[in-house]
Amino acid sequence: MLSLPLAEGAELRALEPWRAEEFYEFIERARPHLAPWLPWATEMDEPAKVRRWLDRCAEEQARDGRRIYGIWLDGLLVGGVEFASFRARAGVCELGAWLAPEAEGRGLVTRAAGLMIDWAVRTRGMSRVEWRAATTNVRSLAVAERLGMEREGVLRSAFVVGGVRQDVEMWSLVPDRG
Repeated sequence: MLSLPLAEGAELRALEPWRAEEFYEFIERARPHLAPWLPWATEMDEPAKVRRWLDRCAEEQARDGRRIYGIWLDGLLVGGVEFASFRARAGVCELGAWLAPEAEGRGLVTRAAGLMIDWAVRTRGMSRVEWRAATTNVRSLAVAERLGMEREGVLRSAFVVGGVRQDVEMWSLVPDRG
């Protein structure tokens, strides 16, 4: 099993289709916390849907696209990070993250995203890493800032969650621009 340490008792691992039941259990536990920000938190309401979603993610990764990883704390899945999009030819990727409330405040998302950025830039030669978050998602926006990203602006009414349109802040890291 391949994993990267994030902190004492915490690690980052691939969130593969065979972990669908574990991911479903995480969603069930964290659904109220995740639902305001992530449409899939309400859409994936049974293990079979989670499995299909993880299957699609694995297929996309096999085509050098989207990648998804889980964050485990003391053996329990408590969150994840993903390349929501990964366009190697264009040199652009977008990071996203989620975390259960009991795991917040430990720097796990910031460390995991930092590892992913390092891999994307150093290993894959990505020229631009993006981070998008609802303007009201202060925790997510704080992660982008801690990662050294620059706020580019607001995409008005750009994202729908629970039938409600949200404004989204766009942040990016462009490594060769400092």
